[in-house]
Amino acid sequence: MDSYVGPPASLLKPLSIPNKVLLGAGPANCSPRVLHAMSLPVLGHLHPECTQLMDEVKVGLQYVFQTKNPVTLAVSASGHGGMEMAMCNLVEPGDVVLVTVAGIWGKRAADIAARYGADVRILEKNPGENFCLRILESALARHRPVLLFLVQGESSTGVYQPLQGVGPLCRRYDCLLVVDTVASLGGVSVQTDQWEIDVIYSGSQKVLGSPAGLAPISFNSRALSKIESRKTPVSVFYWDVKHLSNYWACSGEPRQYHHTISSTLVSALREGLAIIAEEGLERCTARHSACAKRLHNGLRGLGLELFVEKEDARLPTITTVRIPANLDLKALQDYAMKNYAIEIAGGLGPTAGQVFRIGLMGYNATADKVDLVLKAGPPTGYLQPPSAKISSGLLWAREVLAGWSLRSSVSGGMTAGHCLQQAFLSGLKE
Repeated sequence: MDSYVGPPASLLKPLSIPNKVLLGAGPANCSPRVLHAMSLPVLGHLHPECTQLMDEVKVGLQYVFQTKNPVTLAVSASGHGGMEMAMCNLVEPGDVVLVTVAGIWGKRAADIAARYGADVRILEKNPGENFCLRILESALARHRPVLLFLVQGESSTGVYQPLQGVGPLCRRYDCLLVVDTVASLGGVSVQTDQWEIDVIYSGSQKVLGSPAGLAPISFNSRALSKIESRKTPVSVFYWDVKHLSNYWACSGEPRQYHHTISSTLVSALREGLAIIAEEGLERCTARHSACAKRLHNGLRGLGLELFVEKEDARLPTITTVRIPANLDLKALQDYAMKNYAIEIAGGLGPTAGQVFRIGLMGYNATADKVDLVLKAGPPTGYLQPPSAKISSGLLWAREVLAGWSLRSSVSGGMTAGHCLQQAFLSGLKE
């Protein structure tokens, strides 16, 4: 029997990756500067140039997290790895863990905590709603957990969770606070030290503007004390913060090998953080807020309904829109991708089949890029009264929802798809 496996035909063809406008729930498009960083030479994981990059990423993460925690680093994983690392280090069998569930990520955290032996208690809200301090305090008093888990930006529902006041509550009840900021870090205010957050993590692929593959995470002294006092060892070597923090030189001790980090991904995240530092955190979050408001106004002008009813509960980075009864979402997504290379995300978890999601994050959250798709007049006869006036909105939404080619004197007779391509290419040249 011949056991030879020949070269795959697909690998003998030239590699071709199309340009796409990533307006889903993440990842977002990377800036040319970040893309250039990924084209630089590969470094060894202990080369001084690589460890210098790691040091620069560390201080950049302390900036975006707004923390002075020495144990601040980026684990080689997607944002999901941050959740896994937090639970693996903090949870021991029998620990009571209180998980707030307002979407898929709370459910995922509960699943992970249970796998580490936690006695998981669920505090649940309807999709589209967040948690107030009164409800949180009542649950803390009832369950007396060792850990409270919250998601600041629930990407499956588009909900923003305020965090002010939660940290002091947790300290009052001798409880650690763990916060997921995968979809929010850089797009909304995050004040780790001021808000007394014990463990906080994120992902590299959304507002931070680099590819998926690194999960920023930070532990304060309260969290580290809990880990030091464990009765059982941390069960997974890869997630053990004591070992990983040494590789990131968080303790001042000589750096030791933990795993082979990708210098390419570290370079990309370094540049993504540098872009935010140059802009300034306050300006960065204000930009995301302004883009979200412009988008919300435009969608309402199209006759569409936002999923999150309360304005102050809407996540600026990811907008959820109810699917009208007369709209075939799959057809919309296929049409947008085929004709304009635009990604529109469907719902996820509790919102599957109910909403579509639009992400404006990092490089994709700029006023000029939004304005480039606001040139044409409103469509008529579809999802809005003919007399409705649209002061702002998305040209792609008008085009895709109406299903027409839009001729605009502003664009010199180009279709909406051409306008979008011009907008995207213009952005790449910035």
